Amino acid sequence: MSDLFLLGFGNGGWGGLLLQAAIMTLAVTLASLIIGAVLGALIAWAKLSRSLPASLLGECYTVVFRGVPELLIIYLCYFGGSSLLSGIFHMSGGAGFVGIPPFVAGAFGVGLICAAYQAEVYRGAYLAVSKGEIEAAVAIGMPRLLRLRRILIPQVMRFSLPGLNNVWQMSLKDSALVSVTGLAEIMRTTDVAARTTREYFLFYVAGAALYLMLTAVSNQVVEKAESATDKAFTPRTEEA
Repeated sequence: MSDLFLLGFGNGGWGGLLLQAAIMTLAVTLASLIIGAVLGALIAWAKLSRSLPASLLGECYTVVFRGVPELLIIYLCYFGGSSLLSGIFHMSGGAGFVGIPPFVAGAFGVGLICAAYQAEVYRGAYLAVSKGEIEAAVAIGMPRLLRLRRILIPQVMRFSLPGLNNVWQMSLKDSALVSVTGLAEIMRTTDVAARTTREYFLFYVAGAALYLMLTAVSNQVVEKAESATDKAFTPRTEEA
């Protein structure tokens, strides 16, 4: 009964804080995925570009951010970024310490990592689009923006979904590293609860259960999205 009480939502229970932590984890992961989508699309464009400098820049980005440990990148964004901003502030005549909010630093750090993987997903999806469709659109005089809207973007997103699901799962787990900034997400909250109550096994298992629940729900959402896109691209047979 004491274990259930500690996980409850009443006085002395940690249920409410754990629920808030799960929402914060989702918010960090979603923000990082959006940041990664924007940067990843630009990096994919650079790697597909015929420009050698752009291609090398995109390749360097993916090598660096896939090779450097995720925790180090978050340290650089939070502690290094705060130190850099404080230095600039002091040079301009200010005094004191300028800190980056934990949510911003965490989402940006995970987003930088996420972008390196999303770039490869988008690049592979672009290469999977049938060149015959693009050539046919060019042959009938379809404008470039219309080709982008009607052919490229829908099919790139269709082919990207499985890979983006993997990136989402990876970012969901990487969000636990943001706990080093003090942000009250699942890892941080379960650790505080475990140390406060000395019920380490209980709260770490509860944290694992929350991550697994978020993973299971997101998998169901992606599967439905994949099913919907497959139906949209399946040719309809005319009834006799």
